[in-house]
Formats: sequence, C-alpha cells, structure tokens
Amino acid sequence: MMQKKQYIKIIYTAILLGWGSVCTLKAQEPALPIVQQVSFPKDTLQITDFGAKGDGQFINTASINKAITTISEKGGGVVLIPGGLWLTGPIEMKSNVNLHIQRDAIVLFTDDLGAYELVESNWEGEPAWRNQNPISGKNLENIAITGAGVIDGNGGAWRMVKRDKMTDSQWKKLVASGGVVDEAGKIWYPSESSLHGATTQNTGKGHAGQTAADFMDVKDFLRPNLLVFTSCKRILLEGVTIQNSPAWNIHPLMCEDLTVRNLMVRNPWYGQNGDGLDIESCKNVLVENSTFDVGDDAICIKSGRDQAGRDRGMPTENVIIRNNIVYHGHGGFVIGSEMSGGARNIWVQDCSFIGTDIGLRFKTTRGRGGVVENIFINNINMVGIPGEAILFDMYYGMKGPLPKAGEQGDAVVEIPAVTAETPRFQNFVMRNINVNGAEKGIFFRGLPEMAIKNIVIEQAHITAKKGVELIEASGIAVKGLTLNVKESNPLVHIDNSENIVFTDLKPVGDIDLLVRASGKSTQNIVLTGAKVEEVKKISEFTNGASEEALVIK
Repeated sequence: MMQKKQYIKIIYTAILLGWGSVCTLKAQEPALPIVQQVSFPKDTLQITDFGAKGDGQFINTASINKAITTISEKGGGVVLIPGGLWLTGPIEMKSNVNLHIQRDAIVLFTDDLGAYELVESNWEGEPAWRNQNPISGKNLENIAITGAGVIDGNGGAWRMVKRDKMTDSQWKKLVASGGVVDEAGKIWYPSESSLHGATTQNTGKGHAGQTAADFMDVKDFLRPNLLVFTSCKRILLEGVTIQNSPAWNIHPLMCEDLTVRNLMVRNPWYGQNGDGLDIESCKNVLVENSTFDVGDDAICIKSGRDQAGRDRGMPTENVIIRNNIVYHGHGGFVIGSEMSGGARNIWVQDCSFIGTDIGLRFKTTRGRGGVVENIFINNINMVGIPGEAILFDMYYGMKGPLPKAGEQGDAVVEIPAVTAETPRFQNFVMRNINVNGAEKGIFFRGLPEMAIKNIVIEQAHITAKKGVELIEASGIAVKGLTLNVKESNPLVHIDNSENIVFTDLKPVGDIDLLVRASGKSTQNIVLTGAKVEEVKKISEFTNGASEEALVIK
C-alpha cells in the first residue's frame, strides 16, 4: 500500500499540473502580433513594354528584370505579367514593387541550369554555395507577388528521384528520359554533375577563400529554393500558385512583417526536399487561407542549424498560422529540425491536415541547441495520417538504434551534460485536436538530459491504431482525451517521465492495458476521472518502474 505522504504528494502534483500549468501558460500568453502591410503606388508597367513574349520559347529574363528595376527606380508600383507562358531565368525583386501575375499567366523557369549562377547562399540553416534562386531579393522593403497566376520552378530538371517512390512504369519512363542512376539502382539523377554532388561529402559548404569555380563540378547538385527573400521587410505573397520547386518552395530568411495569404503551394509528393513554406529566423508573420500539397514538410518553422544558427541568434517569433489546409507533406505544421536560434510566440489555429505523414511535428536533435517555447495550437482537424498525429522527437536524423520505451532496463547509459548544444521544447498548449486515422495518437521522445517540458493538451479526440507514448517527458497535462484505438496493450505508455497528469481520459471500447509505466525515473503519474469500465487491466510496471509512481483515481 502506498504511503500516505507519497499519495498526498502525487495528488498535489495532479492539482498543480492538471490546472495550474494551464492557467500559468495562459497567463503568459502574449498578445497577437501586428504584421505591417505593404502599400504601392498605382503606377503599372507591363513586361511586354520591355520586349517580353509569352510564347513559351522566348527567354524573358532581361525583360522582366528591366521592368522591375524601372518601376522601383521611379518610386515603386506594379509590374504586370499578363496572360501567356513566360519562360524566364532568375528574377530579382526590388523594393516597392508588386509583381502581379494574371490568372491566365504562367511564369515558367528555364530548365537550362546554366542560366543560374553559383552564389553564396544558405542551405538548411547554414551558409553554402548554391545555384541562384529563381526568385530572390535581399535587403528590400515593401515587396509583393500577387495575382492568381502560376509560378513554376521546373523542379524536375533539378531533383533526384528515389526508385521506391515510383511505379515500375514511371521509373522506366524517367530513366529513359536521360540522366543517370546510382550504382545501387535506387536513385535517379538528372546529370552526372548531380550524381557527383550526391556522393561528395559536405557538398556546397564552402570555406574562406573558395569561389564559385571550386564547386562547378557539382553545380547541378546544388539545387536552389524557388523563392527566397533575405533580410527583407514588409512582404506580401498573395493569390498565386507557387509550385514545382527545385528544393524548398518558399523560404523567407531573416525577414520581418511577412504576410502569406490565399496561396496554393504545390510539389510532387516524391519531390526531394520539396518543402512548402520554410519560415527561418523571421519576425511578425501571418500565414492564412492557403493550401499546401508538397513533397516534404508543408508549413515549417526554422532558425538556423547548429553553431551557425546559434551564432546568428535570431529566433522565429510572433507568427500567426490560421485557416490553412495541408494535403500531402511530411508534416502539416512543423518546427525544426534546424531550430538552433529558437522559436517562440507562435499561434496555429483552424487548420486541416489531410493525409500528411505526420500532423503536428516538432523535431530536433543533440547538437542543435535552441529553445522552442510558447506555442499555442487550437482547432486542428486531421484525417488519414500515416504516422503520428502529434509528435515531439529530439532524436531526429540520428543513425543507429534509437531509445524506445522500456528498452534501457538496468543498463548504465552515459548522459551528456546540458550545454548550449542541448535543444529544448517547452511551454506548448494544444486545444481541440480532432483526428480520424493515424498510426499513433501522441508520441513524445525527449532526451535523458533534457525532457520535453510543460505541454498541455486539452480536448483531443483521436482515432488511431495506437494511443499515447511518452518517453523522457516532464510536466505534461492532458485533459479530456478521447482515444479510440485498435491496439491497446498498452493504451498509454510512460517511460522515464515525471509529473504527468491525465484528467478525464476516455478510452473507447475494450482496452487490454490502460497504462504501462517503465523506467526507474518514472514518477508522479496521475490519472483522475479516467473511464475504466471496459479496461481489462489497469496498470503494469516494467524496467524498474515502481508501483508508487502511478496513482489512478
């Protein structure tokens, strides 16, 4: 029988976590940010005034860039791309310009890779040499891309394709089109240069004194992101379709006052690194009423990678993401894994994820550092999620066997010291999450030296194959969780975690095992008001977990 003192301690923890943490986090929630908007003179120039031809053959690079430069030098205005098929090389935006693309217009970037110069750029959060972005701008103010037309990055000219993502007939057609296949026969590359880059270590990461000439032998491998704005202020992307990117689709980097509204963002589902929107080290951002169907993470928050990100020291902060729909993507809403500069004060609400590999995806790993905190998520609907509906993983990208619940047993594991390289996920509030179909409802995997901390989940209704797994977590309050699962041995697995409270847990149907607690570090686990009428077995303790670690009331 549990000692009275221990029982009182756990009940006190339940009260503190079940209600106090919610109130504390709510009290700390800052006001929604105000995102400054663009404004342009009414002056308008058409690209046809500068010799552009919309026949799909004429290269319009000079005409489009001349129109942009001219209107900017006159004080700003609109550059109009009328109906037509406008083949072009890289477009360079200028301050005070609204590039407006009519609905019957397609801006198609050339598949002549020689049209894109090698430039010093950024790749996955670190400085690197890359091919010039099809659309770019740096240190600009008051810029926009609007309309209802299509921007197509011609990404098939750049991307490698994995064999296992193709049907037999698709693969044969792709190989017959040209390019080369690696020795293992598993990946197709569009050129020998691209294949050489894939087999070269740290491709594109330059050192002091290196120039573009040092990377010419791997040039084709250094795929650009389609649209990149760097250190710009007051940006509007509205109405257009942006698709078929060589790598990431839209990448605002170190920008302020960004509005993304009513976009359609598309990539082939198999598109390598085919992210939708990667918001990196930006401040004051609004993303609303947009649709994503892409080959990698859909809406993603980043802030630099490892030492480079920590040295930059620019968190992504003050972000509102609302009323968006995501179809295919590796994650619907994502933070990481390059989050070394941190992320904070982010609101995600009224979004739908339909068929995304993972719904809410938060990923990092040792070496990143960075603090991700004050994330507020509300009213999220998910259907047909092949992986986890809600995932926190601090072992992202790790090679070899990864720690799983209950596997460590009595083994002595060397735990690294907490340093600037230790990442942190803390202070998340999630409310009103509805899931119909997922491999697993909720999965947390923290680090032994740094648990995932202070997470509140309220009113979640989840139908999935499996229920909940918490590894190395602390200060987790779950209230009003309905779980309808196919496999319930156990429904909830808690490993090496502490101060966990489930209030009003509602299992649906017959449950084989309600809770399994494992690991010597597991303590202060409380279930209050749980529906247990159809539970065959209430609890189980393995790998050193004590029965005193759990109270069910």
